[in-house]
Amino acid sequence: MNFHDRDFLIDHCKDIFKFYDNGIIDPQGGYFQSFYDNGDVFNQEHKQLVSSTRIVVNYALAANLLDKPEYLDIAKHGLNFIDQYHWQASSQTFAWTLHNNQPNDMTQQAYGYAFVLLAYAAAKKAGLINNDDKLNQLYDLLEHRFWQADFGLYADTIDEQGVLSDYRGQNANMHLCEAMIAAYEATNNLKFLQRAQTIAINICQRQAALSKGLIWEHFTSDFKIDWLYNKDDAKNLYRPWGFQPGHQTEWAKLLLQINRHEPQAWLVEKAQFLFDMAYDTAWDHKHGGLIFGFDTDNVHCDDDKYFWVQAESFAAASLLYKETGDESYLIKYQKLWQYSWEHMVDHQYGAWFRVLKRNNEKYSNEKSAAGAKCDYHTLGACFEVIKFGL
Repeated sequence: MNFHDRDFLIDHCKDIFKFYDNGIIDPQGGYFQSFYDNGDVFNQEHKQLVSSTRIVVNYALAANLLDKPEYLDIAKHGLNFIDQYHWQASSQTFAWTLHNNQPNDMTQQAYGYAFVLLAYAAAKKAGLINNDDKLNQLYDLLEHRFWQADFGLYADTIDEQGVLSDYRGQNANMHLCEAMIAAYEATNNLKFLQRAQTIAINICQRQAALSKGLIWEHFTSDFKIDWLYNKDDAKNLYRPWGFQPGHQTEWAKLLLQINRHEPQAWLVEKAQFLFDMAYDTAWDHKHGGLIFGFDTDNVHCDDDKYFWVQAESFAAASLLYKETGDESYLIKYQKLWQYSWEHMVDHQYGAWFRVLKRNNEKYSNEKSAAGAKCDYHTLGACFEVIKFGL
């Protein structure tokens, strides 16, 4: 099968949405976010900011690309929920989680702000909002609460008492880079692109120079490498220990996105390095697919297979093929897709499984869970290839 084909990718996106379309809307507000493999909803009362925002992005971007104008109503439904329930006007903060639509965890996460910015950018691109006010407000809040000017990167977390954590991480910065690129595309305001470029330089050049040229996850408050953070927790959902192949390839994708707007040779060269190192180190020659994490000696420390790792990697492979003409990237794209088609895609009920064991057995019958998966990565990767990788 030729997976590098527009019609295939369009049809696959439509198949993913079929899993969600009839069950995603919560009439009490926002979206249901946790689904079993067969589409049944569980944990209905729990909602998390990342899923609330990512689902908006899914539907807002798909409306035009898939010629589904009705998806704009679904995206608007979710955007209203963010404004009315996650956003706490009195404190100018966002609820990280909600229980029965009431604030449950008021920790302020730069990672969460990134996806709010991304949602507003997607809404602006889709015509759901007609000005840049929300995007500028988010930029200013990030500047005031998280921006670390001395290091040119964002801090991570403010607790419910208003105390900024000493933890610094690349993950929030990576997704803020993603959001800044999208905000620039939605507004043509150079401040967003320039901030994305600053983040990319400081993570992919300065910080990566401290860790063999690859992207390490965890840093101290002065952005020194923290080799011990979560050393015994390589499977942590948001802050796993070890090098994350999926983050190397996700950064490769982001560097190529920046390169589309202001080409620089280092962006392509670094994207190739990150992708090549990740793929060569993490590909499972016995069971297929990319494993989740490897240690400082390039030994696999978490050999589970995650949906998002495969998706971000096939997007990066396609963009690298388009940019360089190197056929090896197209071959790797096809291998990633062949593995995913055989093991990650649920051909019975639709959408992708979230995580598999190394031998590709399932852990559970939970397909999506609040904060963990809403097929944002898979859809976004397909969108990227459709628009820029073919």
